[in-house]
Amino acid sequence: MAKDPQTPLDDELAREEQEAEPQAEPETVEGELEDAIEGAEQAATEAQAADNPEAEVLAARVEELEQSVAEAKDQAMRAAAEAQNVRRRAEQEAEKSRKFALEKFVKELLPVVDSLEKALDAMQDGASEAHREGVSMTLKMQHDVLAKFGVEVVEPHGEPFDPQYHEAMAMVPNPEMEPNTVMEVMQKGYLLNGRLIRPAMVVVSQAAG
Repeated sequence: MAKDPQTPLDDELAREEQEAEPQAEPETVEGELEDAIEGAEQAATEAQAADNPEAEVLAARVEELEQSVAEAKDQAMRAAAEAQNVRRRAEQEAEKSRKFALEKFVKELLPVVDSLEKALDAMQDGASEAHREGVSMTLKMQHDVLAKFGVEVVEPHGEPFDPQYHEAMAMVPNPEMEPNTVMEVMQKGYLLNGRLIRPAMVVVSQAAG
């Protein structure tokens, strides 16, 4: 069925109906914007208020962690220093053990050297030169071997008496020598790498009268 052609009156009525529809007023839109802004500000304030306690907790936690880190560093430094001291002591003990491992052996060998020295001194003119030379060479070899392993002879004849290295067997008045001087060495002393393993047995002078 064909539409009836619109008349000018129909157009006018349609225009009036369109103008009669409610339009969004500017005041309403502005109010909505203000409400949104106010809500956003309130949310920001609430968020800030909510963040402050957390920030304080975090600051306290950071301070605690910094203190823990400082303590850990201090403990690490102490542990490193202690480890270094332990390593140094171990090295010193190892070096000492290496240096003085032969101490017992040297002590057992010294009487042999003493015997060779006494035998050489006791040889009379009647002893053959070959015998004297043989004993002398054996004694020299013994001394060379001992020196090779850090053994030194303590023979303080004419030196001031030193109780750290000398053992006084007798005190004899002697006006020709300063008091407290080693007059005679009865038995030589020995050092092993600077440490005394046997003191020298000596006779010490004292003032006459």
